[in-house]
Amino acid sequence: MSERSVMKTVLSLVCFLAVSLLVDARPVSAQKMYPDHPVRIILPFGPGGVGDVITRLVADKLSQKLGQRFVVENYPGAGGINAARAALQPPADGYTLTYLASATAMSVNLFEKVPFDPIKDFAAVSSLGYFDLTFVTAQDGPYKSLADFIKAAKEKPGQLNVGTILVGSSQNLAVELLKSTLGLDFSVIPYRSSGDVLVALERNDVQLAAEFYPPLRSGIEAKKYLPIGTSGAKRTTYLPDVPTMKEAGARDFDVTSWSGIFTRAGTPPDTINTLNSALKEVLADPEVTKKALEFGVEAAGSTPEDLEARLVAEIPKWRQVIQDANIAKK
Repeated sequence: MSERSVMKTVLSLVCFLAVSLLVDARPVSAQKMYPDHPVRIILPFGPGGVGDVITRLVADKLSQKLGQRFVVENYPGAGGINAARAALQPPADGYTLTYLASATAMSVNLFEKVPFDPIKDFAAVSSLGYFDLTFVTAQDGPYKSLADFIKAAKEKPGQLNVGTILVGSSQNLAVELLKSTLGLDFSVIPYRSSGDVLVALERNDVQLAAEFYPPLRSGIEAKKYLPIGTSGAKRTTYLPDVPTMKEAGARDFDVTSWSGIFTRAGTPPDTINTLNSALKEVLADPEVTKKALEFGVEAAGSTPEDLEARLVAEIPKWRQVIQDANIAKK
């Protein structure tokens, strides 16, 4: 082979290698940083509630931090089914997030058929916060502590009533769990709204009520309702002088509600890690922490693994409560 032919061959090989390197590098150089366009957050309830307000505050902070809009969309509907359908549309790229909560672990057990599996279909990102139920009696009533209520329930089986909102709600199922935990005979009375529950308490139609803090706050401050216990494992920041139900006499009772952000299963781990890191920083923001506490929520992030473990553990827990209470599926 002539020297000229050898040079042409070498040059061709060099050109081929250069082009190959450029082609191989193209996917890396073209890879976009997440997020590079707006992100949706799907909520399984209507606007205006505690979850909606806090999620919108967090979304605004995420928008500032990550440089893209985080847009909250409300998809109310029984069992979170409408929201799940919207959240599970492909692709699994982290641009559609959804809000799931401890109520999700309950609701999937309340329907004969649910067209999604919260464990298999979703990937956990981070918790948003934790919130406890508060058990209250009428301030001017005879029961000043959980011990008083337990004593009366034992002396008058079947005669005392505990008020909650709708059958199958977090409040309702927590009271059913309390009933079985204490082994007491009292009636769990469901009402349409928190307002109806509190009116019933004031009329002595029910002697104890279980509700989240926001609807109770003004009545507690006005000395209309007496808080006798909170449902979690530790005392709340917003009612530090109120004992937990464990401290008050229900030793095996522990119900801590939670909410969190999830995305579609199959979302790249790097995207989940980016979101997780950003959410943890946002939830530690003093403005977010203060606002959340006003609604009885202790804002806090978590690892994806911890959030998933909570969801996995609570589905069978509430399935058993629903079965024990003989609550019919929808």
